[in-house]
Amino acid sequence: MSFTNLLFRITPFLLVLVLSGCAAWLKPDLQRTITQIESGNYSLDPEHAVLLFKIDHMGFSKFVGRFNTFDANLNYVPEDITQSSLEAIVDMTSVDVNNDKFERALNGSFWLSTKQHPKAHFKTVAAEQISPEQLRFEGELTFLGVTKTIYVDVTVNGAANNLLTNKYTIGFSASAAFKRSEFGLDTFIPTVGDDIELEIHAEFQQN
Repeated sequence: MSFTNLLFRITPFLLVLVLSGCAAWLKPDLQRTITQIESGNYSLDPEHAVLLFKIDHMGFSKFVGRFNTFDANLNYVPEDITQSSLEAIVDMTSVDVNNDKFERALNGSFWLSTKQHPKAHFKTVAAEQISPEQLRFEGELTFLGVTKTIYVDVTVNGAANNLLTNKYTIGFSASAAFKRSEFGLDTFIPTVGDDIELEIHAEFQQN
């Protein structure tokens, strides 16, 4: 076998080894403790964020959907977590349930009334640390023109400089729950559940 043919055969394996090494090198050493993360203002990275909602369907299952367009800003103060704040805006017209016909129905006045209320807004009024890696935001959710207090529980996955973007990045998972009837949306209760569960997975980049 000629040297050229040998090189041609082993090149794919060499590439796999090199890329595997690079992949390991790119994985950051995350700071996971809330107080160790850098303070500052952060903006949502929309390419690495998901907002899911879940609602009971006749007791058979959880119906799961998502909103594809939303934005958020985080002011993070680890030395005094009570001074931290989060603000988010959701484009309600971006509701996605993998069913075009039902999405049109959800946008209508029977459900989300997105012509009258195209945005939902959340803004914190308080924050507290509840464990070395968890914090809780108390905030006001404005949905369908009604404002109520809800709580968002956040688990900090970690923070580090992202070598792909060269930006210091915080990653977290969060959850919240509220009763839709409290916002005036009582369609088909109790066949369709009253309790809405929110699940958020997101990365925030330091400004």
